[in-house]
Amino acid sequence: MKARKIWVAAVASVAIGVVLLLSGCAASGGIRRPETISMPVSLGWYNGERVYYITTDITDPPMARGAGVNLALRMRDAIPTYPKPPEQKDVLERVYKFPNGEQDAVFASIPNPVGPLSSDAQYSPLWILYAVRIVGGRNSELLSSEEAILAAQDAGKVTVTRTAIVINCPIVGTERGGLLPGMKLGY
Repeated sequence: MKARKIWVAAVASVAIGVVLLLSGCAASGGIRRPETISMPVSLGWYNGERVYYITTDITDPPMARGAGVNLALRMRDAIPTYPKPPEQKDVLERVYKFPNGEQDAVFASIPNPVGPLSSDAQYSPLWILYAVRIVGGRNSELLSSEEAILAAQDAGKVTVTRTAIVINCPIVGTERGGLLPGMKLGY
């Protein structure tokens, strides 16, 4: 099943004085700045809950072309040398993608709550992609959490393979927890 696309209007409010100061447009007068931007939002899962995310950058050229987003090769520098000692921290979190489109992506963490009051120290908008492949059609159940994917892997229903693909796709909302301030869903 392909991830359903819906549109999100990201509303950015910045004080005019700061914009003029930072952009050097103080003397240009009459320049209008856009107040919103629309882009597709994708559906994913986190611990059985639907989440909304946007994708802006990918390190894999075919994926970036297919998604119509920035190719950002430098993000590969975020990948640690493996095997990585448990005490070594890095900025990447895990996202589980189904390359054949059987279901939507599953995220290992999300901001809690979404927005500037998040207290989740594990969340990062930079993800290393783990490819999940269903083994011989043996798994018909929905895998909507990292725990469910790892249990299905232990049961031999799926294989999980770490890739060298890094994706910048911040979580912008959840079904129960709302959206980033200033954002609204459009259907």
